[in-house]
Amino acid sequence: MNLNSMLLTNIRASPYFKMDLFELKTFHEVVDEIYYKVEHLEPWEKNSRKLAGQVGMCAGVRGVGAGGIVSTAYCILYKLFTLKLTRRQLKTMLNHHDSPYIRGIGFMYIRYCQPPFDFWDWYEPYINDEEEIDLKAGSGYTITIGEVVRTMMTKLDWFGTLFPRMPVNVQRELEDKIRVAKQTMRLTESAAAGEQQDQGWEEEGNEVEYQNGEEEEEERDNWRTKKTRELPEEGLREKSKEKSRERSRERERSQDRHRDRSREKDRPRVQDRSKDKDRGRDRSKDRGRDRSKDRARDRSRDKDKQRGRSRERKSRETSRERQRSSSPKRSSPKDAEHVRSHSKGKRQGSRSRSRERCKKSPKRSRSVDRKRSRSRERHHRSSSRGKH
Repeated sequence: MNLNSMLLTNIRASPYFKMDLFELKTFHEVVDEIYYKVEHLEPWEKNSRKLAGQVGMCAGVRGVGAGGIVSTAYCILYKLFTLKLTRRQLKTMLNHHDSPYIRGIGFMYIRYCQPPFDFWDWYEPYINDEEEIDLKAGSGYTITIGEVVRTMMTKLDWFGTLFPRMPVNVQRELEDKIRVAKQTMRLTESAAAGEQQDQGWEEEGNEVEYQNGEEEEEERDNWRTKKTRELPEEGLREKSKEKSRERSRERERSQDRHRDRSREKDRPRVQDRSKDKDRGRDRSKDRGRDRSKDRARDRSRDKDKQRGRSRERKSRETSRERQRSSSPKRSSPKDAEHVRSHSKGKRQGSRSRSRERCKKSPKRSRSVDRKRSRSRERHHRSSSRGKH
């Protein structure tokens, strides 16, 4: 439940909690006890604590100082915590119509026992509740249920004790939502006040219209009687008035026409000149663009012509080379004679070289002949042995 340790010890040691509340076993019995016994929502009874001379960590503001007599509201709150209320039972406490203190203890149970992320779902329907409740012991501090709910969501201090702390992000979200709810409440109140004013004005307007209607009927009757008497004179007057009105209208029309014509004549020629300049600039830009386009076209045409000529030259050269390679070469008589003389010279040179070798090496030729003769004899012997 996250109660203050001093409060919790005083609750458990109090005779009211031990004797009276111990006998209550059901939820409805505890609710009836709230209806008959609870008169405020402070944690301590009036004049039961002496806070004079306490400084620093022992200050009563922090809820750690000397204890007093615990209030019946907090004893019953701890009793409800031991009973472990269901969601349905808690809703019956919040919507109870017999006593505002039953609702107040229900809101305190949510603040002490429920997770902070669920606070808005529980408290949101009761932010603008206008039922009054006296929170302080001995009376003198009456506020609405909506203000009680808003203080429980935004503040930690509660008559000398501290509520359990909330995460910072949850507290900021709750503050923003409360701000938006206040703005909507103001808008609804202003709209309701405006509707009431409109209804009052409508009622006053209906009365004034009724009176004006009677006066108009009387004036119409008087006008009809006068008209029957003064018909010819009034007819002439009306005709003259209509003619004068038509003449004034024609004059105004003629004056307007003259003004329009003079304005058209007196218009400065600067606009026409600027338009002519803009036209000249546009024409010069168009001419420059056309010239650049023509030059690009001429360049592309010249490149295409040069490419065509180079291709023709290449094709001609390739055709000539093919013709030369395909046609057989005709040798002249001089070339034939040169080839013959060259071949004869080669042959003569080879013969002379072989003769010179034989002259230079007679010993080698004899040794070769001996080897050949020996090999023949061996072959002959081997063949003769095979026959025998």
